[in-house]
Amino acid sequence: MKNSYSLQILMLFALLLVNCKGDGDKKTTVNKTIVDTELTNSIDRGRLVYDDFCVSCHMTNGKGVPNVFPPLADSDYLKSKREESIKAIKYGLKDEITVNGVTYNGVMTPLGLEDDEVADVMNYINYSWGNDYGEKVTQEEVSNIAE
Repeated sequence: MKNSYSLQILMLFALLLVNCKGDGDKKTTVNKTIVDTELTNSIDRGRLVYDDFCVSCHMTNGKGVPNVFPPLADSDYLKSKREESIKAIKYGLKDEITVNGVTYNGVMTPLGLEDDEVADVMNYINYSWGNDYGEKVTQEEVSNIAE
């Protein structure tokens, strides 16, 4: 009986030791949840902006129109030119660009979006159609990009 009682206490102690986490672990988990929620909310708002301003040229599937409007889905330009991509949405684009080996020389007029809307639509684009293009775009990042 004494051995059984000692064994139960030892098992309880082992369970407590394994399952207890320090305050730092709990704080990290909460921060990750907050960040994920903020990104998810940004993507949801970005979908609305995309549907209002972008879908007519870049299509619902993000593939654009071949040789006319560049794709946003699986776009090497978006992957490697983050600042230029944000600038194009914020200020428009008149320069020639090459996306996935195809040259585009059209004009994208300024959309008149606020910085938070630019960040949201960039997050929608960066995480849609199988894209995973880096860190969350923030309103602060967008506001720091000059024409």
